Amino acid sequence: MQLAPTRILLDFALPPRCAGCGSIVEEVGRFCSECWGQVDWLVAGVCERCGIPLEGPEDAECGACVAAPPRFDRLRAATLYDDVSRDLALRLKHGRQVALAKTMALSMRRQLRDYDRGERPILLPVPLHRWRLWRRGFNQAGLLAREISRLSHIDWSPDHLFRRKRTPALGGLNRKQRARTVSGAFSVEDGASLNDRTVILVDDVYTTGSTIEACVKALRKAKPGKIEAIVWARVSRPRYVE
Repeated sequence: MQLAPTRILLDFALPPRCAGCGSIVEEVGRFCSECWGQVDWLVAGVCERCGIPLEGPEDAECGACVAAPPRFDRLRAATLYDDVSRDLALRLKHGRQVALAKTMALSMRRQLRDYDRGERPILLPVPLHRWRLWRRGFNQAGLLAREISRLSHIDWSPDHLFRRKRTPALGGLNRKQRARTVSGAFSVEDGASLNDRTVILVDDVYTTGSTIEACVKALRKAKPGKIEAIVWARVSRPRYVE
């Protein structure tokens, strides 16, 4: 494919940069080979339910999911939460580098399965409370959902799932504390339009799963067909965190 003259001039003046280290790369949104090799990409050998790398005698599902199945039907992450993936998530959320959403969404989109037409999948970003959204100016999960929708042609909507309760930041809290904090924090509007559809929750980071599980609990009232989730990065073995 031949590039337009304006694209050639733009790449000459502002060459594409690696999303990890800033070195020049061939395409916008890509990593250099060194940064790519530092990321723990989750591509195979993961739990069919929660997407975590399987260990030892674990077969299709990890021990945690067998012992206490999560509320969602399936979750996938592009990467494990490591230095590079953490840096991108923080730069997007707090550094306001919103262009990183395109880089992250590209890898997240690859983790989506193929959906039948009858499933009518829809991407729903995990919402922020209105006051936090007002202060930050954007919802990072919404940016990711929009980009994944553009890449996959799956519908997305910011208007079904809402955070009705203002909650403090979850950093530093253990699994039980996180679950209590977000309990009852979410609600669904226009739930009838989600009936029998496959809902795909979108978020940046999965830690203990408390936020996703609270969203799923609210969404179940809308009687969707399945509830799945896609995230940029997930912490390894978060269910064992007390």
